[in-house]
Amino acid sequence: MTKSKLIITCKLLLLFVLVKINIYTSSPKATLANLAIPPSPNIVPITPKIASRSLSFASENIPVGNKKIAYKMKRVLKANSYSKLQTHKLHYKALKWFSIIEPILKQHGIPDDFKYIPLVETGLTSNIYSSKGAAGLWQFMPQTGRDFGLKVNSTVDERFNIRLSTLAAAKYFKSLYKVFGNWTLVAAAYNGGQGRIKRQVKSQKQANYFKLKLNPETASYVYSIISMKEIIEYPEKYGYKISNLRWLAYQVR
Repeated sequence: MTKSKLIITCKLLLLFVLVKINIYTSSPKATLANLAIPPSPNIVPITPKIASRSLSFASENIPVGNKKIAYKMKRVLKANSYSKLQTHKLHYKALKWFSIIEPILKQHGIPDDFKYIPLVETGLTSNIYSSKGAAGLWQFMPQTGRDFGLKVNSTVDERFNIRLSTLAAAKYFKSLYKVFGNWTLVAAAYNGGQGRIKRQVKSQKQANYFKLKLNPETASYVYSIISMKEIIEYPEKYGYKISNLRWLAYQVR
């Protein structure tokens, strides 16, 4: 082999080695290895996805084996992922308010998952009115608030009192459960109204929330609650890498 051919061969071998190194460092293996590095103090987006374990609301598993339901759940989770929401703020508020909400719900036998309803309704903002006149963390309408023990008049509005409004919400949930005997339908009725859900259950001869045909808001309501539960309890699965545990309502599981 001539000297010039030897030089060319060596250059080709060197080029081959450099290409291999580049492929390796940009491969999925290298990316997975980087995940072992402790997260930085910042929140870094990763791709949102449905968790491989079962998703549930009030101990009722979501039938994600159904393609239509799985697609809807995935869409709602994506809507609440890192790229759409500032969830670290929700964690901060949850850390603040859940310590008040949780024991009241437990005392009245309401499943713990109902504490996520204010996240859907108001983002855990207590001093908010809706365009329809609902107010407070639980978004009670004036008369509904009165029906469950709240003072709502021109001088006093207890819908903005976190403890009293949560107590009223617990009583409301219990009354709805006596009607439906199913916590998922209770959540749907909280959003869509007791009378409307009763009529739909009767006319469709269907008591499974996930099979009922409802208006768009109520049809996605339980999915939204589950989504909030997921991004609060498992933030890293939906786009959040948070190293400062003081930001979290729960430690990352």
